[in-house]
Amino acid sequence: MPMAARVANKVGIETDPDNFLIMHAMGPNVAGVIGSTIAAGVLIQFAG
Repeated sequence: MPMAARVANKVGIETDPDNFLIMHAMGPNVAGVIGSTIAAGVLIQFAG
């Protein structure tokens, strides 16, 4: 998960050295992990 944010940050820095995108890239990654966890919990609740 954090690797995608690092890659986005690296590409942004290559384009413009003043960019600092790591925190902006981490937001959607963390939100995706939280969403996946909630979805898995709901599925486990209904399957059990």
